[in-house]
Amino acid sequence: MEILSVKNLTKSFGGLMAVSNANIVLNKGELVGLIGPNGAGKTTVFNLLTGVYVPSSGSVEFSTAKGVKKLNGLKPYAITRLGMARTFQNIRLFKDLTVLDNVRIAMHSNIRYGLMTTFLRLPSFFREEMETVQKAERLLEIFNLNSKKAELAKNLPYGEQRRLEIARALATNPSILLLDEPAAGMNPNETAELTDLIQWIRKEFDLTILLIEHDMSLVMKICERLYVLDYGTVIAEGKPEEIKINKRVIEAYLGEEVLDA
Repeated sequence: MEILSVKNLTKSFGGLMAVSNANIVLNKGELVGLIGPNGAGKTTVFNLLTGVYVPSSGSVEFSTAKGVKKLNGLKPYAITRLGMARTFQNIRLFKDLTVLDNVRIAMHSNIRYGLMTTFLRLPSFFREEMETVQKAERLLEIFNLNSKKAELAKNLPYGEQRRLEIARALATNPSILLLDEPAAGMNPNETAELTDLIQWIRKEFDLTILLIEHDMSLVMKICERLYVLDYGTVIAEGKPEEIKINKRVIEAYLGEEVLDA
């Protein structure tokens, strides 16, 4: 079942065409990679999908339990509430808050109590706050971070900050998870652990995942399909074994002169 449909997505910044007529489809439960050279427009695509940027043209449609929603023009918080969450290439934690509070804040996108309940401190407020803490602690246990729940996020080692960011994204209860270079800056052991973790959370949380990553060993191991961007244009789509022998893809990464040498 198609869960995300990107049709002719285009974004220009003045005279610069960052993304041009990109067409991407995600089916429910898939783990799909979005790859390409530096500056190809991959993170711009993520920003368009999540409402950080508004498309110049084209459309993004997201199939939810309440029907198909067009995401064009929606704010990031509204898209999060529909069920799409993301991580960032450059880690964006609330670094001066605790590990636990980073996850709890994300859960407030789906909170049920209102302003009056909060103001009057009714029993339902305390009950839901306790449930939020318990859910956050369970997520931290999955990512081996519960023992550090009282530490400030900025004091975590780099690899643990990466895991915390994924935990925070999952706290919004998404159906689609966008991972922007989750293995960036990790050593080989951390990358191997992350590879297993991504495969596990997809099954455990019933997720559809779109992944940007430069570590081709990770991409080829876990992605079922790949889209390749070059200068903002999708130049190839297919299974990993098809993509790695595609001449246009090889040229984009290595340059035609290298191939002809």
